[in-house]
Amino acid sequence: MWILFAIMSAVGLGFYDVMKKISLKDNNVPIVLLLNTLFGTLLMSPVLVECVAQGQYGPGFGLAGHGLIALKSVIVLSSWILGYFAIKHLPLTIQGPINASRPVMVLVGALLIFGEKLNLLQWAGILLGFASLFMISKVGSQEGFSLKHSKWLWMSIGATCLGAVSALYDKYLLNYVQMEPLMVQSWYSLYQLLMMGIAVLILRRVHRQGNTPFRWRWAIIGISVFLTGADLAYFYCLSIPDAMISVVSMIRRGSVLISFFYGVIILHEKNVRTKLVDLSILLVSLLLLILGS
Repeated sequence: MWILFAIMSAVGLGFYDVMKKISLKDNNVPIVLLLNTLFGTLLMSPVLVECVAQGQYGPGFGLAGHGLIALKSVIVLSSWILGYFAIKHLPLTIQGPINASRPVMVLVGALLIFGEKLNLLQWAGILLGFASLFMISKVGSQEGFSLKHSKWLWMSIGATCLGAVSALYDKYLLNYVQMEPLMVQSWYSLYQLLMMGIAVLILRRVHRQGNTPFRWRWAIIGISVFLTGADLAYFYCLSIPDAMISVVSMIRRGSVLISFFYGVIILHEKNVRTKLVDLSILLVSLLLLILGS
């Protein structure tokens, strides 16, 4: 059952990336991100209203619980800031596979922290994931996005690392602290909105001129809708005791399929044949992980 919810989350994340690419083209990144956190909080507001109506002003763990969720907000928001700038400037067919490397980092953490064990098929899937990463790094260099000269590439890698930290932290909150998934998602959305609002106010005071103008696009709402749906499926998936965070994280990276084909078909990005080979390796990797589960 948890595999199904992981796949649903992956589909939502794929369309989430497409909505981000559309929204961020020639647009102001902090404002788009602020609106994303605003709409995300509004979508989760019924949970917050119900909590307050019942006299529950937090996740049930007092100030310590709020502190744990606030820390998650800092991790996720930091990842988003780096990721939004990266997806604005990098081709989707490069940024997507970089983001798909997150399960490799999650795997190391899951093995060291949670003691998860993988079977032969799952290990084979992870090794193919490494091969896919190596190929996309070569393609990126051909298109002028090398690690030596591209800050956007480093931002994408930074966002991926923080995303892996967030995934491991989610497992801790849901299975060890035993917080409710909806509580975590609703309160961390609110904290993100407050943090991003303060950040935008500071940026507007520091950089009064020279900022990229903001342009409204309906795809901005799509960012929040698809992300909220993906997160709901994800948190419920992790709340199932048998769910393995290392496998769930890899399946969610299947979202790269949707963003990849959007980049190829709609945006006409380059080096399609080489990237299709890399994508095929990633597909086999994900299939092995699913079969191994």
